[in-house]
Amino acid sequence: MSTACHRHWPQRAALATVLSMLALPVLAQSHQPDAGNRVLDALFQDHAVLQRDAPIPIWGRATPGDSVVIEFDGRRSRSRADASGHWQAELQAHRAGGPYQLSASTGSGQQQTVRDLLVGDVWLCSGQSNMELQVQRTLDSRSEIAGASDDGIRLLTVPQVGAASPQAGFGKAVAWQTLSPDSVRDFSAACYYFARELRKTVPVPMGLINAAWGGSRIQAWMSEAALRQSASYDRELDVLDTYARDPALAVRQWGTLWQDWWSQQSTTTPWAATGNGKWTAAPRQLTAWESWGVPALADFNGMLWYRTRVRLTAPQAAQPARLLLGNVDEVDQSWVNGQSVGSSYGADEPRSYALPAGLLQAGDNLIVVNALDTYRDGGMVGPAESRALLFADGSRVALDEAGWQYQIVPPAYGTPPRAPWQTAAGLSTLYNGMIAPLGRYGLRGMLWYQGESNTAEAQRYAQLLPLLRDDWRRQFGGERAWLIVQLANFGNVPTTPVESEWSQLREVQRQVANADPHSALAVAIDIGESSDIHPANKQELGRRLARAARHVAYDEALPASGPVPVSAQRQDDAVVVTFSDITGALVARGADQPIGFQLCGEAAGSCHYADARIDGRQVQLRASGSAQATPTRVRYCWGDSPVCTLYDGAPLPAGPFELPISH
Repeated sequence: MSTACHRHWPQRAALATVLSMLALPVLAQSHQPDAGNRVLDALFQDHAVLQRDAPIPIWGRATPGDSVVIEFDGRRSRSRADASGHWQAELQAHRAGGPYQLSASTGSGQQQTVRDLLVGDVWLCSGQSNMELQVQRTLDSRSEIAGASDDGIRLLTVPQVGAASPQAGFGKAVAWQTLSPDSVRDFSAACYYFARELRKTVPVPMGLINAAWGGSRIQAWMSEAALRQSASYDRELDVLDTYARDPALAVRQWGTLWQDWWSQQSTTTPWAATGNGKWTAAPRQLTAWESWGVPALADFNGMLWYRTRVRLTAPQAAQPARLLLGNVDEVDQSWVNGQSVGSSYGADEPRSYALPAGLLQAGDNLIVVNALDTYRDGGMVGPAESRALLFADGSRVALDEAGWQYQIVPPAYGTPPRAPWQTAAGLSTLYNGMIAPLGRYGLRGMLWYQGESNTAEAQRYAQLLPLLRDDWRRQFGGERAWLIVQLANFGNVPTTPVESEWSQLREVQRQVANADPHSALAVAIDIGESSDIHPANKQELGRRLARAARHVAYDEALPASGPVPVSAQRQDDAVVVTFSDITGALVARGADQPIGFQLCGEAAGSCHYADARIDGRQVQLRASGSAQATPTRVRYCWGDSPVCTLYDGAPLPAGPFELPISH
């Protein structure tokens, strides 16, 4: 599967729900589940943690124009609901402690009290599947879960909901939980182990907010305003704005943009009845294309075109209808009779697209699907009964009867644009549904573990990551600590110097962290697993994140991570790399001297492994073997899953880097 979390194929909808299924799909709408007589926002409830030593923002809803009185630990604040019913207030800064009660009452008699609140440090943990990865999937998980009993750690998981516009409330109910074996089992392991480690030296309550989604791209976590600063997504964001108002129109607009992209790669129009190139019959039982026995697809990550034809009667074609495609791993762009009808992301997301009136016709109807897969299995992977045209009268016409044909898209075409409303792969969708509802909730800082889904666009990531950081700081206020997990080792272990998209993205993460005094990097290059993109050793990752936090959030005089490269200079026949932030001394693990250094020229493919020797706070490099060209760059620990052995006495590894050589 291409996404991090696999869910079972749902049972077919009952006939009674057919008519409701024919409604156009929309992303989450703004609402507050289970609001009842709630005066306080859902974030403020039993067991919550409020941020210490700073004014505390509080908000909620009441009758428009109603007065609101908020009381907390003997202190009172007042507010008034605006014309939409929203109110907000600010409590005075408070030192760490608790438990306390927080109450809100209105002039019209509404009243709410929440209990067992603590005041301490609140951390937002976000990213993709390695931040989402649960404690139960980590090393020694049975013991870790059984021992979870610290009442000073509180947990809140943000529901996974995407939205086309910023939401005032969550799409599902949320709850702060005290730490227990039951509550920690499915909570973010990286987030929990970080707080557990941090409390050893910062003994105040810790509130952990986990907002993560497996397989998500950075673009989905950024607000529209932040993305527009990049000037790369204006057309897509315009379509997303349309989608919030008129999904059917947005689907057509997006189809035009997607087809424009395709036309830059090819003169064919596979979604149309003519000009479609050469098609090959697909197996009668559609499964992941890797299992078809076709050599070209045995280990194929990329795009495949599918098409089939369905014959309809005039009464069928005249009805409202929905196209059901089942599960597609992992992105589809779909057409009916040459018109774009939908695009979705996620192997666990059954496709269901409403068809505009008049699109279907009596006789033959052409169904075309472009499927993009970037990881492991790919294609139309749902059971045959999941693919059908579903009509308003409850009848169905199977899509597989006439058989499917396919075309392989050359890898050189690259990756197509993603529909901006896709949840984890879209634009602003996860910000709108998962970050915007957090409002101005008080935070000490943020942990960011993401990038696996953006490794093919490191140059763009270099622009987006600082925009994301600044975007969230504007929302939550101040120069909040920003902790970045550098991507762990995963994939092939190199035997010769190689170019690596994963390394390029790691270098971006390093540079962004280094450029900001309130940011720090947690190096994970030695605690990944070459055969598993979700390494289980989140305990050590938590230790490194806690150390980084102690440096940037608590001003401790200790290095934030392991040895940091400062410069690379030519000295006689050697290149000398100087390091700072060393605890103790530089050491090589497993050999007399470190391995993993490369000397490179300007061109790609010009790197050679170097002989390295530790000399105090420096590493001296000399060309190895027949490498005679004058190097201009030093690379260390480069590759998807490199072997690199330079550490300090903490013990922490020197992370991957690339530096120009100066004279």
